[in-house]
Amino acid sequence: MAQAERIFGVREVTRLLGLTPKRAAQLRRLGVLNAGGGCTFRALVAIRAASALLDSGATVRQIRQALDALRRQEPGLGSPLAETRLVVEGSRVLAQTDRVRFDPRTGQTVLALDVGGLEKEAAATLTMGLVRPLVPPAAQAETWFDRATQWDADPAHWEDAIEAYQRVVAVEPSYAAAWNNLGLLHHRMGQYTEAQEAYEAALRAEPTCAEAAYNLGSLCEDLGELPASIRYYLRALELSPDYPDAHFNLAGVLGKSGRGREAVPHWRRYLELDAESPWARIARSHLELVDDE
Repeated sequence: MAQAERIFGVREVTRLLGLTPKRAAQLRRLGVLNAGGGCTFRALVAIRAASALLDSGATVRQIRQALDALRRQEPGLGSPLAETRLVVEGSRVLAQTDRVRFDPRTGQTVLALDVGGLEKEAAATLTMGLVRPLVPPAAQAETWFDRATQWDADPAHWEDAIEAYQRVVAVEPSYAAAWNNLGLLHHRMGQYTEAQEAYEAALRAEPTCAEAAYNLGSLCEDLGELPASIRYYLRALELSPDYPDAHFNLAGVLGKSGRGREAVPHWRRYLELDAESPWARIARSHLELVDDE
């Protein structure tokens, strides 16, 4: 009697491939991830291939166009993503089958797909009835963190960076630097609620993270919540007494709050720490105003 084919549930697939909600939605749009049921190993290969293409920068539209072209040129393909190797090269998605290797539009050559490693990993998860990631969690987190830090300097890739940082904290919830950087991106994009949640998560993960406390102070200052801003800047200085920016910003908020005399030691400490910066002139001007008074 033939053994029934193993069916992977949606939650298993999500955990096995480390899918974020955004990535799962993209895969559903491609028609490779079924939200209402499980999938076979062959479908798992297709899902992994599609996810890898998206990771490499391909859009859902590009992948769909490549798959449509494959089906036109190779009508016998049952599952193009499982039976071919698809890679991103520039703005093109290249493909190869057992019979012909081609770009669906230009005919460019690519390498063959090796799914053996995936099959071994999937089989290993069944031995103990558990699902484990195909990449060790720590290594996976570092890989996504490196990608995110490359993307977050370019506004055109901020959404990609946010998704990458979300992948990091999904794998390593205690990764404070990823939470903090995620908060900075949301902050820059005017997504203040998300920024606050991320900064607070960074502090929970690492209570000594002065940067997260400082960023919460900056966020509260932007929102006009000056008492809260002062509290967070003070907390940042408790954690890192020689934090120049915290001294500078705290002095500024104290001044705006009518507490100019309390700001004086912070202006002075800032000048001791960062006298050559472009902001030193501002600190000196505030001290001169206090002296005149």
